[in-house]
Amino acid sequence: MQISVRELLSLNNPNIIDIRSFEKYNDNHIPGARNIVSNDLVSNPSKYLDRNSTYYIYCQKGITSKSTANMLRMLGYNVIDVAGGYESYILNNF
Repeated sequence: MQISVRELLSLNNPNIIDIRSFEKYNDNHIPGARNIVSNDLVSNPSKYLDRNSTYYIYCQKGITSKSTANMLRMLGYNVIDVAGGYESYILNNF
């Protein structure tokens, strides 16, 4: 399951997770996103996620977030991949 950046930004108060490195997140990120590195999120999802909430995750280009979202969905979490990742956000001048 995927969502575009435009669709994401139209949502009211979405739970956005940036799974890139701390350095890339600090350099810039989608407003409202919190940073949880992909490996940390996948290895211990219950520490960060609630099964009753919906999360929108992104990486740099959308490749890692797609596979991470698939893994987390298999574990029973409601996770939606942001298509194109942070680069889509930048390229669309949001």
